[in-house]
Amino acid sequence: MNISKKDINALNAELSITLSPADYETKVESAIKKVQKQAALPGFRAGKVPVGLIKKQYGKGILVEEINKILNTTLQTYITENNIEILGNPMPKEDNIIDFDKQTEWTFNYDLGLSPQFDVKLDNSQSFEYNVVKIDDELVEKYLKDVKRNYGKPSNPDVATEKDVLYIDIVELDADNNIVAGGVFKSTSIGIDRLKNEAAKAKLVGATKESKIVINANELYDSAVDKSISLGIDKEFAESFSANLQLTVRNIARMEDAELNQELFDKLYGAGNVNSLEEFKEKIKGELAIMFAQDTDRKFVEVVEKTLVEKLNIGLPDEFLKRWLMAVNEKPLTKEQLDSEYPAYANSMKWKLIENKIIKGNNITVAIDEAKAEASNYVRSQFARYGQTPDETEVAKIADSILAKQEEAQKIFEGLYSKKVLDVLKTNCKLETKEVSYNEFFGISN
Repeated sequence: MNISKKDINALNAELSITLSPADYETKVESAIKKVQKQAALPGFRAGKVPVGLIKKQYGKGILVEEINKILNTTLQTYITENNIEILGNPMPKEDNIIDFDKQTEWTFNYDLGLSPQFDVKLDNSQSFEYNVVKIDDELVEKYLKDVKRNYGKPSNPDVATEKDVLYIDIVELDADNNIVAGGVFKSTSIGIDRLKNEAAKAKLVGATKESKIVINANELYDSAVDKSISLGIDKEFAESFSANLQLTVRNIARMEDAELNQELFDKLYGAGNVNSLEEFKEKIKGELAIMFAQDTDRKFVEVVEKTLVEKLNIGLPDEFLKRWLMAVNEKPLTKEQLDSEYPAYANSMKWKLIENKIIKGNNITVAIDEAKAEASNYVRSQFARYGQTPDETEVAKIADSILAKQEEAQKIFEGLYSKKVLDVLKTNCKLETKEVSYNEFFGISN
């Protein structure tokens, strides 16, 4: 066997592997004997098919399979032993000419995409924006409004307002506003405040039980999809359906806001832990600060990523990566799709390379115990969503099952590495901390 590597440039290389009979004959013969023991052909007892017949019928397939095994092992071993940092996987050159019928010695050529070489410097000379949400009175009042609504009590008023939900029977009317026999009929509900058509809202506000309201389908619904779902009709039929509808109100539902009193404080935080509206607001401020902390860190990492990717100007073996992506993508990609999506993919890869450089440069590691703790916290959080507190034995069992799945375990480890990279960034770099409003932070127009 002969292996040689040729550097094309800093980001691309070629690898050639030449195999002769001595490299594969023993493995092929062993594979043929294994097939012979299992083969059952008409006229022969199981395991007694002549070797010549096995070679004639299965020989080429066995040869190709064994050659591929040798090549895969050789590539992996050579790249590892020679510390070659690659992107993607080796790709067979498109001009390889291999004839398994006539040749006994072959040269297999591969393209390699090489990882770029660069340095990442993180110290106080690097400064980044670190915007945090200002927890002001306006934001607290907004949160209080949500709390009152979420913990409110349902009621059934006699007269509908814009915030109410109507439970209605809908029937189709003809041009003279008579009920169409066999026409559309549906019992459903409509939230008045969700309607976009102001004329439709105006007709429904003030309705009482058993009110009958005539309204056009195109006033009530914004799209054919809405009509189709709400009325239970075919989407194609909904496209042209524009009849008047009669809505008969069967019930009105309203969520009355909860009172901000001691009963609610005790329900949320336990008896006696919060004893006044002012204490409640201070509690909310702390919760909001914790809630927005993850958003703050996420946006900070986005700023760092964008800045470092632009500043370092890392080169990639673009043509190689495009070819590799076309080959490995589960769904077929057109050239137009690839060209459109590649810039975002390239930037994502550049950041991953930078992140890996930070991990190596700072000797960051993640222990299995840390991964187990993270998986356990995830399990507890899932139970908490449903108001349950699981037994710790059950938590450990589920956490182990998560880590036993390669894809799930990879997510856990990658998340922990990213958290530690975040800590390095916040510790080593200069942060320009600035309080901004909720709307400014999330880019919401006033």
